[in-house]
Amino acid sequence: MIEKICSLSDAVRDLVRDGDGVVIGASLETAIPFAATYEIIRQGKKNLEMIAPISDASTDMLIGAGCVGTVTGAWVGNVSGGLGHNYRRAAENQIPHALDINDYSNFTIGMALFAGAYGLPYAPVRSILGSDIINSNPAFKMATNPFSTETEPVVLVPPVKPDVAILGVQRADAAGNNHYWGSSGLAQEAALAAERVIIVADEIVEPDVISSDPSRVLVPGFRVAAVCHVPAGTHPAPLTGRWQRDSAFFNDYHARSRDVDGYKAWLDEWVFAVEDAPGYAKKLGDRLSALKIAGSQDAAHANYAAE
Repeated sequence: MIEKICSLSDAVRDLVRDGDGVVIGASLETAIPFAATYEIIRQGKKNLEMIAPISDASTDMLIGAGCVGTVTGAWVGNVSGGLGHNYRRAAENQIPHALDINDYSNFTIGMALFAGAYGLPYAPVRSILGSDIINSNPAFKMATNPFSTETEPVVLVPPVKPDVAILGVQRADAAGNNHYWGSSGLAQEAALAAERVIIVADEIVEPDVISSDPSRVLVPGFRVAAVCHVPAGTHPAPLTGRWQRDSAFFNDYHARSRDVDGYKAWLDEWVFAVEDAPGYAKKLGDRLSALKIAGSQDAAHANYAAE
């Protein structure tokens, strides 16, 4: 077994490169590894292309810190608060700098990752017919359905293949095999499409724990480049069965990031004033303890016996 455990700082340093296309969490609002977002900001990565199938405030934070050159996705914002203020400043006023935007709907970015995951030359869709997205994204191509007896238009969406996918999971072993439960959104497609995968695990377990329930494996270990043990590494996002969503934290971020000075003060307090993920957890203190899920609602027993 090749052990792939390393610190999050080492994983970001070695596997996230300036100019990379990056997915940080792809399970919609859950399991977004914000610890990786903070580490990317601390290391000053530049000109990233953020591929954003809803990453809550993560991409907005990165834009405000000057780490992002391109956004490929449907929108950037704080889900509970609305459009991200840093995103809006960059798109409208080039603050902190100009931002390229590859316009997608939520469905078409999902289909683009699906095509990237399974080696397809394109994914045909109909959902954006008649919308302005066809005009705003020149990568989309109009075509007709060759299997129809009528002239039936379709839109061909090219594959998206990130350089790096950084995904949060409940547990993983040292080789990168992992368990995830709850809504997975586009996490599996992002992992299969990506060149490199970093797993941010709430817990490290023995391999036999993972092999006992193969149905919960999000991405097999041979597709994983690094495993980082970061308890509560998704905070303030929730992690099913482990951590509740810290809605107050999101609301505070959204309010303070309304202007540049407020965002910089927030950044100094929550990113630069703490050295790493353990320091962040220590700063949260009792607030983090209150977010830990104490109850238990187990799934029904599954029998994998062959005989």
